[in-house]
Amino acid sequence: MSISNLKQAVLEANLNTVRDGLVIATFGNASGIDRDSGQIVIKPSGVSYETMTTEHMVTVCLDGSVVDHHLRPSSDLDTHLMLYRAFDDIGGVVHTHSPYATIYAQALTPIPCLGTTHADYFRGEIPVTRQLHPNELGEHYVAATGEAIIEAFKDRDPLEIPAVLVAGHGPFVWGSTPKEAALNA
Repeated sequence: MSISNLKQAVLEANLNTVRDGLVIATFGNASGIDRDSGQIVIKPSGVSYETMTTEHMVTVCLDGSVVDHHLRPSSDLDTHLMLYRAFDDIGGVVHTHSPYATIYAQALTPIPCLGTTHADYFRGEIPVTRQLHPNELGEHYVAATGEAIIEAFKDRDPLEIPAVLVAGHGPFVWGSTPKEAALNA
């Protein structure tokens, strides 16, 4: 997929999270990766969804360096980068503050598989990460979040359960494309 097509896909994933009521204010983000080039497209930090266009999407390398843009990438970039590095088969990541998933995350409670619709997308309960330690908060919070997610999937297949609840925070969800990640969210 070309970077321009990826920017369009990431924009649509971001807008879909708003349409689906999964994002409050600008608190959420979607990204996608072009595995061939190692480039990631992600929502810019602080740009309102109402005015967002493909031109606002920020392209970065897998090491986090900005390729093209005058806007800052989402503040959650490091978490997205860590997931792309750890889970080779994912092509899109979405982070939301959807009310119900956030309630579960803040209650430190996994979401059990209670029905067939859940089972169609998630092959088991959606886990909760461990709580971050005090020394992981502050400057390294976003990277520590990624580390906690990866730890939670040590014995899980991220393609079978394409989501996690970050303890005390909210959900991170992924898929083979940004569109699929938004659908899973």
